[in-house]
Amino acid sequence: MSALLTGLDWLSRAVEPTELRFAVTVAAVGLLLVALLGYRRVQRWVTERSRPLYGDIVAFTLLTGACLLSLAIVVGVWGQTSELQSIYAERGLGGEVVARAIVSFILLVATYIFVRFLKRVLDEVLGSATAVTDHQREITHRITQVLVWSVSLVVVLGVWIDDLGGLLVGAGFLGIVVGMAARQTLGTVLAGFVLMFARPFEIGDWIVVEDEEGLVTDISIVNTRIKSFDGEYIMIPNDVIASSTVTNRSRRGRLRVEIDVGVDYDADVERAADIVEGVLSDLDRALDAPAPQVVSKEFGDSSIVLGARFWIDKPSARRRWKARTAAINAIKREFEEAGVDIPYPQRELSSRERTDVRLETTRGTVDGDDSNSESEDGNGESREYRMSQPEDH
Repeated sequence: MSALLTGLDWLSRAVEPTELRFAVTVAAVGLLLVALLGYRRVQRWVTERSRPLYGDIVAFTLLTGACLLSLAIVVGVWGQTSELQSIYAERGLGGEVVARAIVSFILLVATYIFVRFLKRVLDEVLGSATAVTDHQREITHRITQVLVWSVSLVVVLGVWIDDLGGLLVGAGFLGIVVGMAARQTLGTVLAGFVLMFARPFEIGDWIVVEDEEGLVTDISIVNTRIKSFDGEYIMIPNDVIASSTVTNRSRRGRLRVEIDVGVDYDADVERAADIVEGVLSDLDRALDAPAPQVVSKEFGDSSIVLGARFWIDKPSARRRWKARTAAINAIKREFEEAGVDIPYPQRELSSRERTDVRLETTRGTVDGDDSNSESEDGNGESREYRMSQPEDH
C-alpha cells in the first residue's frame, strides 16, 4: 500500500501550477461522471452480445476502475500521498487490514451481481407462470434480495470481527425486544405477506370487507386500499382483512342478482312467476347460463314474495344496479299489462269476543281527521274503522 501511494508522487511534480492542478482535478471528476452515466449503456451493449452476467461484471469493473483512477489522480496531483502514508502508519493499517478490505469489497460486488442474476432467474421462471402476478413476483424478488444481502453482510462482519457469535446473540435479543414492542406492526406485515401469496383478491376486484365495499386499488405489506362507490379511498390494515370475512364479487367473473317481488294473495302465483321468468329471460344484461330462476320465498304480511334471480357477467356496481333497474321496471310494466297486482302493505283489525270493544266499518272519501283509524284502498277511497263501547246502564 505504501509503495502504491509513493508511486503517485510523480503527479504532483509533473503538474506544479495550481491552475493546471484544478484542470486535472476537474478532468478526473468528469471521468468519474462519464463512467457513472455511461456504465448502463456499456452493460446493455455487452448483455446484448453475450450473457447478462458478463454485462454486470464489465459494468462493475468500469465503475470500480473509474473511481480508483479518479481518486488516485486527485490525491497524486495535490501531493497528498505523504498525508495518506502518515495516516496509514498511525492507525496501524497493515497488510491484513488491506486484505480484509479487498475481500469485503469483492464479497459486496459478488453479492450485487448475484442478486441481479437471481432476479433474472426469478423473472424467467415466474414470468411464464400465469398463476403468479407481477406484484407477487416483485415481492418474491424483494424477499430474496433481503435474504441474500443479510447473509452477505454476516459474512463480511465475520471477516472483520473474530467473535461474531456474541454479536449475533446481542442482535437476537434486540430483535426480540423490537418484536415485542412492535408486535402489532409485525402482525400487520405478516398478514400482508399472507394476503399477497394467498391471493383472495387482486387489484381491480370488487370486494366487501365487513362494512366496507369497493374496488381494490393497491395491496401493500401493511394495508389494502379500496375505492368505494362514493369516491372515497379507504385503507384497511391487512391484519383486519386476515381476521375478517372477505367477499370477492369479481372472482368468478359473474354475479347473481336477486330481486324480491310481492304478488297479491288473490293472484295466480304460478302465472306471476312465469311472467317474471319471461321478463328476466328477455333482459339484455342477463346471462342465458345459468338461466334465470323464480322461486316462491315466503308468505309476506301483504303478499306472496317471489325471488327473481338472474346472473350478469363482468360484475361491477354499475352493471349490477343497471341490471336491477332494468329488471324492476320491466317486471312492473308486465304486471300492469297482465293485471297482476303488487299490493300495498295492509293491516287487519279485529276484536275478541267477550270484550266491550266493537269495530264498525264504513266507506267514504277521506275528507277529515275525525276518524279513529283509516286506511286507503286501491280505488282512492278510504276505509274507516270506529271503535265504540256499549253504554253502561
